[in-house]
Amino acid sequence: MPFARRQFPARTPRVTPPQLHVLTRPPIPGEFVPPHYFRKLQRAELCNGDRPIEIDLGTGDGGFLMDMAQHFPERDFIGVERLLGRVRKVCRKSRRRGLDNLRVLRLDSKYVVEWLLPEASVSRIHLLCPDPWPKARHHRRRLVQVPFLEAVRKALIPGGEFLFMTDHEEYFEWGVETVAEFGKFERLEWTEDSFFYPKTDFQIQWEGEGKSMFRLRCRKAG
Repeated sequence: MPFARRQFPARTPRVTPPQLHVLTRPPIPGEFVPPHYFRKLQRAELCNGDRPIEIDLGTGDGGFLMDMAQHFPERDFIGVERLLGRVRKVCRKSRRRGLDNLRVLRLDSKYVVEWLLPEASVSRIHLLCPDPWPKARHHRRRLVQVPFLEAVRKALIPGGEFLFMTDHEEYFEWGVETVAEFGKFERLEWTEDSFFYPKTDFQIQWEGEGKSMFRLRCRKAG
């Protein structure tokens, strides 16, 4: 009987520490590339001087982010998007519109908030139309959880705001209950005409289908 040869898994190339934080492709014009992916950023690495900065989590096609950047040229905006194709698209469109106060970061939203954003650095954090993970067994994957809210609170400046919007009523109720359980935010009124707030691409689509949007606005105590 022939002797059976042992099968060994392919060896993973060794990654030395200096390589761990390096982008392995050329950055896209308009893309925000952190100097290091495994430490908290400095506020000066996020924006220019003392300009207010806002973070849009899950930028998607970037319609909301670009309209905000155009309306508020005195503020800096960073969109967080995981998909490279969307990052390229938003960067290209923002360059065409001359939006020098907008950049896009290709990373997971939860990681950015919990591990990269420096404390007391951000004026507003927007979470608009995220995946509601409707099945009960998937609720743990929802972004709005107490540890995430604690990271949001730390990243916000005193008086800074967290704005959450969804068309999924049960996820909205989950958000309201989680914010109440967290207990460190003041809830503010937020109607559609409270202030300038452009609609996202998903919002336009869903409202066209007759769906309603549910809004939750929270403020960090000053």
